[in-house]
Amino acid sequence: MRAESLTFLKNIVNAPSPSGYEEPAAQAYRDYTTSFADKVTTDNHGNVIAVLNPDAEAKVMLAGHIDEIGFQILFVSDDGFLYFRQIGGHDTTVPVGQRVWVHGPDGRVPGVIGRKPIHLLETSERDKKPELHDMWIDIGVSSKEEALKLISLGDAVTYQVEFMELANGRACARGFDNKVGAFTVAEALRLLKEEGGLNPNVGVYAVGTVQEEIGLRGARTSAYSVDSQSGLAVDVDFAIDHPGVSKSRYGDIALGKGPSVARGANINPVVFRMVMEGAKKEGIAVQVGPEPGSTGTDANAMQISRGGMATGLVGIPLRYMHTPVELLQLSDVEQCARVMAAYCRLVKPDTDFRPGMG
Repeated sequence: MRAESLTFLKNIVNAPSPSGYEEPAAQAYRDYTTSFADKVTTDNHGNVIAVLNPDAEAKVMLAGHIDEIGFQILFVSDDGFLYFRQIGGHDTTVPVGQRVWVHGPDGRVPGVIGRKPIHLLETSERDKKPELHDMWIDIGVSSKEEALKLISLGDAVTYQVEFMELANGRACARGFDNKVGAFTVAEALRLLKEEGGLNPNVGVYAVGTVQEEIGLRGARTSAYSVDSQSGLAVDVDFAIDHPGVSKSRYGDIALGKGPSVARGANINPVVFRMVMEGAKKEGIAVQVGPEPGSTGTDANAMQISRGGMATGLVGIPLRYMHTPVELLQLSDVEQCARVMAAYCRLVKPDTDFRPGMG
């Protein structure tokens, strides 16, 4: 991966951006795309939209969400302990013992998530999954008054984990889901700008969407406003190449074998064929991911926007989703951006996306 792109990936992944608190990731996205996009705007919802050929009547929307899971401060006890709620979906076995940042009004405040030690748990408590309401954040203070000088109710909380490169071209981070998707749509736009091949009568709208983790909200509003004929969403996909997961139940997606391409009811068949054609032209191996219904990604919201958008979904294989150590293969990320750019180059103003009519 080129140095500038890797720097952007680190910046956007490390930026704290739980759903509803995406401003730092949005700023990283704006800073990067402004250098090559013809136009960059931010809407009232917080979606950031970078565009090539903004005056073209035919449009393609690329979407990757910039929000991540996290927590929100709910209550401060008299002795200064912070109680919190989840933002997005969490496995409640993960937070216990984690270091966190509370993103307070004057900057981030370090803390740790505490729970009764195992020695003091009743037998019935040991045998059940911990609940978030049995945990608290300790920032080292001794009173509510002292705590509220550093933090405020409603502050966002993220784990103290950042981007780290591993062996064999792999990396892990707290927020790959799905800021790596936002990175990928930005990279696809850059490739189209720098390498060319895009029809001048086709506009490409690379959208960093917000609030996906709490209901695909940013994709709904941005898909409505962009009003494109077709689009691709990109999200992380479950890598099934680790112990304890059945391929016969969940498919056979693996790290290092290229991006996944979804196929099923959420996917327009014309778009699917064009994505596969683009991958073939680029010489990029892809993995087909069967999806019989809605996908729970931005593609779902995009598909049913207005009168319907011809939508595709590409994925970046990921291990350990919704944990502080999400892990992926960097080559899959680069290839995903190239596949998305290849799809955009195949779109013409008169492309007929109606199933069975093209």
